[in-house]
Amino acid sequence: MSNQQLIPLSLPNMAGNEWKYVKDCLDTGWISSVGSYVNQFEQMVADFAGAKYGVAAVNGTAALHISLLLSGVKTGDYVIVSNLTFVASANSIKYVGAEPLLIDADPAYWQMDLDLLEEFLSEQTELKGQELFYKKDGRRIGAIMPVHILGNMCDMDRFLSIVAKYPLPVVEDATEALGTTYKGKHAGTFSPLACFSFNGNKIISTGGGGVIVTDDEALAKHAKHITTTAKASPDEYYHDEVGYNYRLVNILAAVGVAQMELLPSFLERKQEVVSFYKDELNGVADIRFQQELPEVKANGWLFTIQTEKQGQLLNHLNANKILSRRFWMPMNKLPMYKDCPYITKKDAADYIYNTCLSIPSSTNITDEQLEIVVREIKQALS
Repeated sequence: MSNQQLIPLSLPNMAGNEWKYVKDCLDTGWISSVGSYVNQFEQMVADFAGAKYGVAAVNGTAALHISLLLSGVKTGDYVIVSNLTFVASANSIKYVGAEPLLIDADPAYWQMDLDLLEEFLSEQTELKGQELFYKKDGRRIGAIMPVHILGNMCDMDRFLSIVAKYPLPVVEDATEALGTTYKGKHAGTFSPLACFSFNGNKIISTGGGGVIVTDDEALAKHAKHITTTAKASPDEYYHDEVGYNYRLVNILAAVGVAQMELLPSFLERKQEVVSFYKDELNGVADIRFQQELPEVKANGWLFTIQTEKQGQLLNHLNANKILSRRFWMPMNKLPMYKDCPYITKKDAADYIYNTCLSIPSSTNITDEQLEIVVREIKQALS
């Protein structure tokens, strides 16, 4: 297959008004962190998710950082997070001076294991006044960050019922889950603050970019204030607290507006890709798929399969110009997080990492390319 064109893993799809809106920014000179497209993009994302307010940030990691700050996480705290996630989740916790407290993944859904979470909170934490502490070392647990891995979701009713028993602010990492719902309610609206990402490989992209969504007007105003260097006067450089230069620029927000216009068609194509792969690969060798609860309608962001022959398949696909990749390395395998508390029994995160690989899932992947991917997978595992 030396003449085969490269089939990318997940590319942005610039098929709408992106050029038109970017040209408008260039023609008018509104290219920086002030401009109508920023406000429009924020509101489009919030409206789509069913939230009242949106605050754009330079990327999803910055959005998570600000959300943790506004949730009251302090230096020295723990923040509970899944061990199986992209490193940005854990990094944002470190940015506020806190430490990740890692919970293993559910082996079927690949989300945070709720059995382990419930057991941990019941047996290994204690209340002192209105604060929660880890018994082992006496450190405060400042928040919990559920991550909607690959755009899937856990049983959110159960999750919320577990954490409701504790003084534990929730910050949803919904960075992969734009378009995902649980019982018809959109990801990112199960907590006071939640974050989406628009990196180049997401369903829609602004090149980078993120948006914080919330129903709390005071939180939205504070988030916007500190993402714009906490400038408190329109007439002079007076800043009333430590702020961050995290504002998304107008020219990238213009791309985001055009992308949001296309989002319904992107989600539809993602579902077609998921259905095709599942129909064609079901029963092939030992291939399994990430399970979804009946209450969840996942966005199909990055289709990922599980097989004991991961290495063999990965090498074959990449050798034939079909870009595929392993899952993220679990946080406890990374040098900066290897000493964090890790709540596990069977280390499902490590097993998922060593048996799963993501395959091409771009919204502009062609039917012919999908057939090539399936053919090569069958050949590699035959």
